[in-house]
Amino acid sequence: MGDRASYVYILASARNGTLYVGVTNDLLRRVYEHREGTTPGFTARYGVKRLVWYETHGDVVEAIAREKSIKRWRRAWKMALIEKDNPQWLDLWDALHAATAPGDPEPAIILKPLYLSQ
Repeated sequence: MGDRASYVYILASARNGTLYVGVTNDLLRRVYEHREGTTPGFTARYGVKRLVWYETHGDVVEAIAREKSIKRWRRAWKMALIEKDNPQWLDLWDALHAATAPGDPEPAIILKPLYLSQ
């Protein structure tokens, strides 16, 4: 449907804490909004600010379908998805923010190399 990347992401309040699944076309901006509580709602109310998982999609329709699918998953399945790429539930915000130069259309990091380097 479009050329711009879309992202499905999971935020957590803490390891094994409250989870939030979302979709956006600007991951940095959207996670920043969650972290700063600029939009009232679920994440602000429950302190869900830690970016623990995301994936990139080339098509917004595909990303929305994936988000809706993950939202219907059991909690254990969501936790397994997070732990597959981020077993320590690290907050990916700093690495994502640092690795993305201003004006870049999408994040420059890939999860697997990030964890292999630690």
